[in-house]
Amino acid sequence: MTVTGPADPALGFDRLIEAEQRIEPRDWMPEGYRKTLIRQIAQHAHSEIIGMQPEGNWITRAPSLRRKAILLAKVQDEAGHGMYLYAAAETLGVDREELTEKLISAQQKYSSIFNYPTLTYADVGVIGWLVDGAAICNQVPLCRCSYGPYARAMIRICKEESFHQRQGYELLLAMVNGTDAQKAMVQEATNRWWWPSLMMFGPPDGDSPNTQQSMAWGIKRHTNDELRQRFVDMSVPQAEALGVTLPDPDLRWNDERQAHDHGEPDWSEFRAVIGGGGPATAQRLAHRRKAHEDGAWVREAARAYAEKHS
Repeated sequence: MTVTGPADPALGFDRLIEAEQRIEPRDWMPEGYRKTLIRQIAQHAHSEIIGMQPEGNWITRAPSLRRKAILLAKVQDEAGHGMYLYAAAETLGVDREELTEKLISAQQKYSSIFNYPTLTYADVGVIGWLVDGAAICNQVPLCRCSYGPYARAMIRICKEESFHQRQGYELLLAMVNGTDAQKAMVQEATNRWWWPSLMMFGPPDGDSPNTQQSMAWGIKRHTNDELRQRFVDMSVPQAEALGVTLPDPDLRWNDERQAHDHGEPDWSEFRAVIGGGGPATAQRLAHRRKAHEDGAWVREAARAYAEKHS
């Protein structure tokens, strides 16, 4: 049954949210709702684009043609995800070029996880397993986001992210069944990426000022801590199957909660990284800025062509 809004557009918006129906670009929406979506979708799009770099760095160094092809396909997928998301943001009245300028000038953020370096080839597999696994936990609920263009974009993105996680896990299975040096490389990479992966869900619920309003509007469906718990519970049996140890001395099964107790990430590190102090932040932004500047002639040519044929 379709809900028809009353004369007051604010009441119409509230009724659509209560009825679990989608808000579309031409519908009336509160300015706070629009700004929240722009901030979240832009951050998501930037994360996909910056996220091409850590693994793209390993395409030429992957050990076989098959591994090179797999990694190249994944990086291309991430570029596509960024484009879907920028297109969704544009339905809210912002310009893609404006969002890009805000990214390369550090006025808008992207996921903290992409400010860490990829030191070994095992990082490629661990990123697929843990980072894409955390992304899936975060993003599957967004398929039910109250804003239609964002929710629809997430359906395809989640399917591809799920495939990326399986690719990463398959690589790690090959490595842990290889030499002792390869097994040690997987464990060392797991040690480095575990805590940053937990930070991907954002700060604890008590320190997350936007969560409650975003949930009331149907943008988010779960709190940061709920999603983090889901990720931990999902990852523990996967780590056991790989034969690697998750670097958390507080990690143990709680029979009463039917969930795993776990330690807290270093939130001072999280704040430093999102504040621009990540180990690879300057490198990531400089690379993105240079790519944007190198592509200026393409944008100018496209603009001239469009003007000529308008």
